[in-house]
Amino acid sequence: MWHQLLERIQAGNFQAIARAISLVENEVEGHKAFLQSLPNGHTPVTGITGPPGAGKSTLTDALIGYWTAEGKKVAVLCVDPSSPFNMGALLGDRIRMSDWYNHPGVYIRSLATRGSLGGLHPFIIEITAILQAGGFDEIIIETVGVGQSEIEIAGLADTTVVVVVPEAGDEVQTMKAGLMEIADVFVVNKSDRPDADAFVRNLRLMMAPAFQQDKTIEVVKTVASQKEGIEELATAIAIHHQHIALTERKIWLLTERVYQLIAKEKMRSVNKRFIFDEITVKFNSIDFNLFGYVNNFLKNQKF
Repeated sequence: MWHQLLERIQAGNFQAIARAISLVENEVEGHKAFLQSLPNGHTPVTGITGPPGAGKSTLTDALIGYWTAEGKKVAVLCVDPSSPFNMGALLGDRIRMSDWYNHPGVYIRSLATRGSLGGLHPFIIEITAILQAGGFDEIIIETVGVGQSEIEIAGLADTTVVVVVPEAGDEVQTMKAGLMEIADVFVVNKSDRPDADAFVRNLRLMMAPAFQQDKTIEVVKTVASQKEGIEELATAIAIHHQHIALTERKIWLLTERVYQLIAKEKMRSVNKRFIFDEITVKFNSIDFNLFGYVNNFLKNQKF
């Protein structure tokens, strides 16, 4: 079954890609051997992140349009937040980029974070590898843009695009250390709004040499709803893709993926429900201590 599935994936069959993703998500027997049979993927991965309301979905939609007009095949993973209590998507099955769902050159998959500690998806690395075997020219991962997902995407994407809007000055100032560290391209979306030029100037001033290190962070102005600035953004992404292929950061990205996969495998034996039940019993004890509990738990685990 798995061998035939891989052949269909490599032939670009969207149904086979969807089935493989579902089988891996559900950890069906044989999925590990299947993942080990995947060819080494070279399709560049672009991560799009940023605060809610910045226009990430509209920007993604515009990028799809630009790349498909060039004759490229595009895969998109949209990661929605999910409740830490029941693992269901907080935003439900919202319809985004609906114009592309029936396009023969575009594959879109919506994923819930399913309680993943970072904010992406527990099988995001595996799913990306499946897409890289599917003959796509570009892969986009659009994150929820809340909390740790902004940092986590930098360990997965070859190029991380951080989307902000002119009104986000204070917010960017607050988060600038983390954003400057992960951003490869800054997009100032909705740049037809007042003070956009001043915001862009301030954003560039924030990019102190301490943050830049060995890279120059491009700042691109867009009005995604009007498809303005999309060509400039696509060019900036392409240039960064070429640059990273020639640097050791590509190896560091792969190292990060290996680390995440090993950590996930080691955590497999940790049962959150078991911990919940134990803490329910011990929480009201006068000698309960969080760090003592963790220490004892680790002593009794086999990693």
